[in-house]
Amino acid sequence: MVKNDLDKNGSFTGSPKPPHPTDPDSRKSSQEELEHSLNHHNDQDVKKLSEDIDRFIDVLTTCHDKSNPPDVPEIVETFFKIIESKIIKHSTRESSATKFCKMEEDNFFVEAVSRLSKLTNSLSEFPSGSLNRTSMVLQRVMTFMEEDLRALLEDSSSSVKVYKNSSFNSNRLLVDGEACSLTLSESNGEEEYPSFPPDAVTRMNRIVSAMILAGYETECCQVYSISRRNAFVEQMKKLEFEKINMEDVQRMQWDSLEGEITRWIRVVKSCSTTLFPGEKRLGDSVFSESPMNSQYLFSNLARAIVIQLLDFAEAVTMTKRSEEKLFKYLDMYEALRDLIPSIKNSCSNECENELNSEIQATTDRLGEAALSKFCDLENSIKNDVARTPVPGGAVHPLTRYVMNYLKYACEYKVTLEHIFQQHVKFEESNVNAKLKPTLEVESENDSPHFNSETVARTTPFSIQLVTIMDLLDTNLEAKSNLYRDPALRDIFLMNNGRYILQKVKGSEEIHQVMGDTWCRRRSTIVRHYHKNYQRETWGKVLQILSHDGMQVHGKVAKTTVKERFKNFNTIFDEIHRNQTTWVVSDEQLQSELRVSISALVIPAYRSFYGRFRQYLDNAKQAEKYIKYQPEDIETLIDDFFDGNSTSMARRKT
Repeated sequence: MVKNDLDKNGSFTGSPKPPHPTDPDSRKSSQEELEHSLNHHNDQDVKKLSEDIDRFIDVLTTCHDKSNPPDVPEIVETFFKIIESKIIKHSTRESSATKFCKMEEDNFFVEAVSRLSKLTNSLSEFPSGSLNRTSMVLQRVMTFMEEDLRALLEDSSSSVKVYKNSSFNSNRLLVDGEACSLTLSESNGEEEYPSFPPDAVTRMNRIVSAMILAGYETECCQVYSISRRNAFVEQMKKLEFEKINMEDVQRMQWDSLEGEITRWIRVVKSCSTTLFPGEKRLGDSVFSESPMNSQYLFSNLARAIVIQLLDFAEAVTMTKRSEEKLFKYLDMYEALRDLIPSIKNSCSNECENELNSEIQATTDRLGEAALSKFCDLENSIKNDVARTPVPGGAVHPLTRYVMNYLKYACEYKVTLEHIFQQHVKFEESNVNAKLKPTLEVESENDSPHFNSETVARTTPFSIQLVTIMDLLDTNLEAKSNLYRDPALRDIFLMNNGRYILQKVKGSEEIHQVMGDTWCRRRSTIVRHYHKNYQRETWGKVLQILSHDGMQVHGKVAKTTVKERFKNFNTIFDEIHRNQTTWVVSDEQLQSELRVSISALVIPAYRSFYGRFRQYLDNAKQAEKYIKYQPEDIETLIDDFFDGNSTSMARRKT
């Protein structure tokens, strides 16, 4: 047993002097000597040795004469050898992964590092040659711990499969054949980042604390920083995103760039929800006794990654703008906006302010780009000048394009509202001027003008939306004039008006902006076109079927009867021939039109037929002038608006 007691002068006595390294009798191998030193000290000896080292440190601390240091007792060299033996023992593990999972809780080693650090600091105050030996051992210990920390950081993520919500909890999982503490998610088993088992994090924490205490804070932070940055870059590569030069971004074709933007958005969202929170959580756990270092390391990592992400976004905003890019701009805008909370209270104040400012500047540019493309829709509508009408009065492609564009745009309603509020000067006094009437149509009691009361809420975005609707209506009015037949013009406007109304009702987002009042006004407009169609198409038919003018001197004129049946046949044939080629693709509107025509024409024809058929002289004459039975008219009306020019031919065969 080693006996180390302080004499009355404060010197240590009773410790056997170790053989001099050059003594032939002491030429054992270094490993054997250190193992011998380690194995021949039981727990009680080690505890006594530790207490003696602590007393010697106290002696050094309380010694006022720094020019005359106390003698260094033999136990110090024994202490050094035990530390070195521990280093060699743990350095010979088969792998670092096995090492940190199998390594016993070695309190002596961690506590010894603390004592060694204090001893080094105390001896540094004296002109003692023993400081070189102490510093050498401390350097060796720090090198070992630095390598161990690096191995833990590198091997944990590659050797351990960790699942969501498992980072720093406890359970059992096999790692390289050995049991480690991990938790498996009870949910969907998604992999969480970073993937470190709890005991590895605890090990790293103890290493970091010891290195910082020993004055090796810089080396410790450097190892951690390099390792975590490399791991972060690897995670970004797994998400298929790598750094791209701004020049390359601007030269990309849209198809390629769109794919890169999609990957960029995926990375930014991962940073917000997983990567940054994971890094912050890991840093806080590893540097729990040094929160300033944790904050500093996370700040440096976050700054490097965020700047790289912002460089890409900036490059995208400088590419040639086109309307299809609007939605990608908005996706990028939302992704960056959601990134801000992930760095809040995680970085230093200076770093947080810097990154918030940079992110905000980039989101502003994305917002401006999105706003520019959304407002360019106005020019697209204005410049869409057609010279040929759409066959059959069908819904115009421009109407479909604009309404689908608005539908998708309004899925970003909250974001667009925010962008418009930021970038568009909104003056209440100008609202009525901008929300000018769209279509002045006749109505029995109301003129459905679109004004500031038409939409649900008056905001810069709602004004822009109504302005686009207004331009579309104006454009469609101009296109309707390409049709020579006034009835077909009404069908065209009815088709497009109904399509617009259904799109607004079918999109909760657009409906919220436009409101119920706007929808009611739009329905009034569609009904107005319906009435116009009925008047233009069936007005003359109803005049023919009228009973007025059928009598001369109180008697029914047979020539008038013949002329009326003949005129009806001619006009109805023409209407049928034309309107079977017209198109009403909305099934409900098509049904409404057919029902309204039947309700208007069939009763009038049935009445005329029943009243005047008897005035034809004979069956042969009746067959000559009466082409249709009342039920034939009802059947033929069902052919209308199918866009099929062969329907009459089918009926005849």
